[in-house]
Amino acid sequence: RLQENDVNEVILATNPNIEGEATAMYIARLIKPSGITVSRIAHGIPVGGDLEYADEVTLSKAMEGRRNL
Repeated sequence: RLQENDVNEVILATNPNIEGEATAMYIARLIKPSGITVSRIAHGIPVGGDLEYADEVTLSKAMEGRRNL
């Protein structure tokens, strides 16, 4: 489907665990040679979440997915 259509970007949304990370990396490696941009949704602290209960990995993912305002 990616080769037949005019696709510019594929946005992956997999679970934030080892299996989801591995799946996203595998799919990205398959798609990137075709010149299509591959990105992932950000992971981190949900809206309304309390920082007191966030662990190191969650905070790290939140920082990686940050964007300018």
